[in-house]
Amino acid sequence: MRQVVLDTETTGLSTADGHRIIEIGCVELINRRLTSNRFHRYVRPEREIDAGAIEVHGITNEMLADKPVFADLAADFLAFVDGSELIIHNAPFDVGFLDYELSLLDGPVTRIADHCTVLDTLPMARYEHPGQRNTLDALCKRYDVDNSKRDLHGALLDAELLADVYLAMTGGQASLLLDEQANDKSRSQQAETASLGPDRAPLMVVRADAEAVAAHDEFLKSIDQASGSDCLWLTRPDF
Repeated sequence: MRQVVLDTETTGLSTADGHRIIEIGCVELINRRLTSNRFHRYVRPEREIDAGAIEVHGITNEMLADKPVFADLAADFLAFVDGSELIIHNAPFDVGFLDYELSLLDGPVTRIADHCTVLDTLPMARYEHPGQRNTLDALCKRYDVDNSKRDLHGALLDAELLADVYLAMTGGQASLLLDEQANDKSRSQQAETASLGPDRAPLMVVRADAEAVAAHDEFLKSIDQASGSDCLWLTRPDF
């Protein structure tokens, strides 16, 4: 199972005002284990960044002056996420921006859903923790995920934090160590079983006494009566 945890930073809050993506960060999970596979790009938005947005992520127009536009990295991005399940916190925001960027391209793909499925961790968190704050910072605190480096929002950092939060919220990351310990225990048990030889002490056999046999026969008769004389233990003693 391949999942991609994704976050974006943007020039502002709404595509209705022509705002664009300026950073994309993705980390990969394979069978609920983090890999070293990452996708991280800064994007020149071809418009000014709102002052309020700069206060959130610290990315300025000058920092993006020499970065590629979305059209130049779209193919690499789509190849990275293709066929995966995207894990996003407040997915409508990021998906809305991705779909907007794709719609501006001269190509057949106009929706991220044409390439991926999407899992939104925000409603999951609200279900698990009703009436509580469920921002990424709040979830990091709740699940003991270290977010001390998060002075500002950043797409790659936030994707890495969300990956840890998602794994904690849904049962934790599978442990290679525990798997190996379980395998070692299984091999040990098999070895112990194989080592039992013909010289071992005979097993103790406790046989039913006459009272237990009589009670068993009465129980079988009651089953036979209830089943319309179709009790296999009576009609087929060898069963």
